[in-house]
Amino acid sequence: MRKTIMEACNAVEREVVKVLSKFGAINEHGGTVLRDLINHIESLKKELEDGPSDHELTQCQIQVMNQAMTKVRDTVQRLATDHRDLHSTVSKVGKAIDRNFIADFASTSREDVFSGPEKTHLLNQVICQHFYRQGMLDIADELAAEAGIKTEEGRKEPFTELNHILDCLKQRNLEPALEWARNHRDALLAQNSSLEFKLHRLHFIRLVQQGPTKQAEAILYARKNLTQFVARHEKEVQSLMGTLLYLPNGIQSSPYSHLLDPTLWLDIHDVFTKEACTLLGLSVDSPLSVCINAGCTALPALLNIKQVMQQRQVTGIWNGKDELPIEIDLGKQSRYHSVFACPILRQQSTENNPPMKLVCGHVISRDALNKLTSANKNQFVSRLKCPYCPVEQNPEDARLIYF
Repeated sequence: MRKTIMEACNAVEREVVKVLSKFGAINEHGGTVLRDLINHIESLKKELEDGPSDHELTQCQIQVMNQAMTKVRDTVQRLATDHRDLHSTVSKVGKAIDRNFIADFASTSREDVFSGPEKTHLLNQVICQHFYRQGMLDIADELAAEAGIKTEEGRKEPFTELNHILDCLKQRNLEPALEWARNHRDALLAQNSSLEFKLHRLHFIRLVQQGPTKQAEAILYARKNLTQFVARHEKEVQSLMGTLLYLPNGIQSSPYSHLLDPTLWLDIHDVFTKEACTLLGLSVDSPLSVCINAGCTALPALLNIKQVMQQRQVTGIWNGKDELPIEIDLGKQSRYHSVFACPILRQQSTENNPPMKLVCGHVISRDALNKLTSANKNQFVSRLKCPYCPVEQNPEDARLIYF
């Protein structure tokens, strides 16, 4: 019988406790020894400093100094030996993990997923695009050359420009982002974006942060760049103008101090990424990173269910091509579309088993509808009683719905 997860965790925990105990003992012992040694050296130093400046060391003092140096050398060697002994103790933790957590990752995968040159080529394209998105152009070009992927210069340019702008934003350089926003102003307004306003707001805040000497420049900048946003961001613009009243004493202690929050720079980085990707028809996150993060989240649950299925000798259940044997929650960040699960059969709807709306308004899957119809069918007429309310209806009146 394979060890349970709890037993495996307890075995590893015992080794970790040993390491922590040994670390604590060595730390305490080493601290005491070093303090005593430092006190001894300090006393010798004070004794020598108290003597005459032209005083020569006596034979006795030379012997004491030699003994002190020998003591220091021996102490360092003992501490080094104790530290080396820790290595074997720490290595036992890794061995305990390997011994108790034997993860057969291959058991959760299917060999046919990436079999064939077409699928391998598609995977290489996804990896290549990921490197372009991350600004690793040299690596992407090398991979494309070795894998025989044809990449057009037009596909690289957006990623090159976006990564350059994001790097500038990290350094608090707004000019490239402002130029990009101005060039794409109409498209950004069409998607109701506030990116350009937030960029100008940061520039204005940076001016007023420099005090009264930049007041005139801040006012001119506001007249030139912020007036166009009054209709959509009236309150925000009013707050920015209110900061001018507090320039003599600094806006750090004013009611508008929240405008100096450093998180605004983090926010503009995320806003630019989202708006630019939407404008270019790209997902905010790399498809490769999304798949890897989802796989890492799902893998522990898949390994666990696989082990349970092997113990109960029901491994044949896991042979579906389009669905997993259990439902795995990947978190809100990985939800991209609505999902309907039939409340009767407790199965997720598919193209072959879509959701059906009954006359009473309740929704069930087509398979559930067919099973209920078959169970209530008589030789005269086919009637269906809704499983959630007393309404009787004709199954043919059910309608296919789309989310």
